[in-house]
Amino acid sequence: MRPSGVLQDRAPFLDRGREAMTPPSDPLTVLVLCTGNSARSVMAEVLINALGAGRWRAFSAGSHPTGRVHPLTLAVLAEHGHETGGLRSKSWDEFAGPGAPSVDLVITVCDNAAAEVCPVWPGHPAKLHLGFPDPAAAQGTEAERLARFRAVYGQIEARVRRLILLGPERAGEA
Repeated sequence: MRPSGVLQDRAPFLDRGREAMTPPSDPLTVLVLCTGNSARSVMAEVLINALGAGRWRAFSAGSHPTGRVHPLTLAVLAEHGHETGGLRSKSWDEFAGPGAPSVDLVITVCDNAAAEVCPVWPGHPAKLHLGFPDPAAAQGTEAERLARFRAVYGQIEARVRRLILLGPERAGEA
């Protein structure tokens, strides 16, 4: 799916997958959405911030946030050396009102959030859907559920790496 909207001012940000050029003074701001904001969207937020190396800045939110980040999300992120202290499950309403950060790109990571009617985001950002299975819905033993979270983390990491490599002008190819 190609993102709607054009990030023309960001097009020279990355030169078609080659070495990064001088980044713009402001990082590309991404809002990652899911329904509960407890697993996939949080993993994507952390990975975009880590792999974006200051050129990308991500936030995550949910249409119906659970109110807590899933403990297995935190465990998998910690296994990969990510800081988890400030992570929280939050509503997408925080990013739709006055005083919210300007968003360049909205990414949905679950089919439910992609199908929902989203708020009108300030600045009319581009949109992209990258669907992943919900690890929080996994059944089985603790070890089996943890394995599902690890697998989804790996899928998200691969897509985020590709997104950052391609740059915002080719986000639809991620």
